[in-house]
Formats: sequence, structure tokens, C-alpha cells
Amino acid sequence: MVLQHIIRASFLLCIVRPVMWLWFGLRIRHRHYLPTQGPAIIVANHNSHMDVFALLALLPFKLQLITHPAAAADYFLKNKWFAWFALHILNIIPVVRGGDHLTNPLAGCEKALRNNQILILFPEGSRGEAGKLAPLKSGLWYLSQSLPRVPIIPIGLKGTEKIMAKGHYFPLPLFIDVNIGKAMYFNQNKEQFKEQLSEQLLILQQPNDSHYSDN
Repeated sequence: MVLQHIIRASFLLCIVRPVMWLWFGLRIRHRHYLPTQGPAIIVANHNSHMDVFALLALLPFKLQLITHPAAAADYFLKNKWFAWFALHILNIIPVVRGGDHLTNPLAGCEKALRNNQILILFPEGSRGEAGKLAPLKSGLWYLSQSLPRVPIIPIGLKGTEKIMAKGHYFPLPLFIDVNIGKAMYFNQNKEQFKEQLSEQLLILQQPNDSHYSDN
């Protein structure tokens, strides 16, 4: 267990942070909207495996340690070595897609939030077409319904779709633009909630001339 923590800390400090900041370069707007503690849900558009690492790199080390990306179990647990890395180093919470209606696929996510952890969730459900926002799934709404006071921080990512798009396996050294929005909260109207979040994610992906980190 101790060795596992050392490996994870080393991965975050020696790989995620320097690679995302030095190899790619993150241009951040509205950093002050990021959570400073848990519980919180970070949501973003999803076009690349780089999205998770970009979002992790935004947070200070102490918050990275309590952050869990929600990830599809059928993809990330299909190989035992990949599963070990995903569960113990990336710290994912596996989500079973297409399960029976008696099982809550987001139970692990809810438990983490109740333990004051931070969750990274992609409301589109999976990587979509580069540069386009797919229709949002309802899972986030159900999760928020159980924890209506937990803030949902929308983030627009631009550039990851070029760095490592679906079907590509080598990351290109290009800038990633990160635009962080104001926290949202639960809305009893599910369709209105999804529409508002979708609108925010689209707005946050729009190009902007200013790339200063403290804007």
C-alpha cells in the first residue's frame, strides 16, 4: 500500500504535472473557479485521453490525491495490468455502462463525494467527435440529485482533440486551452439541467484572445 502511494505521488509530480505544463502548456482562464476542497464535481467536454491529465494538472498536489476520474469499467478494466494502473495510479472510479436498472452505476462516485473527494466526470459518457459536444447523458443529473449541495464546475477544453484524438496513440506538443466556468448546482428539471450544462460547456470551448492564467 505504501509503495502504491509512492508510485502514484511520483506519477502525479514527475509525469502528469511536468508533461502537461512543459511538453504541452496549459493556457488557463478563470483559475479562481477551481475547487479548493472536496466534495466537488469537475465536468468537461471529452475528445481525448489527454483530457483527464489536463484536468488533474490544474489542481494542486494535495487535491490531486483526493481526485477520482469516473471511467468506463468495460474499457479501463479489460486488461489486468491496465486495470491496476487505472485503479491505483489514476485513481479511477469504474462505472459500469449498460447495467441492469437495479444497480446504481454511479454508487462509487456518490460514496467518494460523501467522503469529501473530488470527482472528474465527462457528461457526454465517452470520447466524442473531435471539437464537437455530444448530447449529455443523464448520469450526472442523478448523481447531483443525491448530493444537491455539491458544486459542479464546468470546464471547456480545447486542443486536446488535436494532441491525442480518438484513434491516435502519440501525443503532439500543442497548447491546451482551459476555460473554467462558475459552479453550477442541481436543478430538479433534468432536461433543463442538461441543457444549461451543455450550453455552458459550448460557451467555455469558444476561443478567446486572453490566455493569462489569473484571468
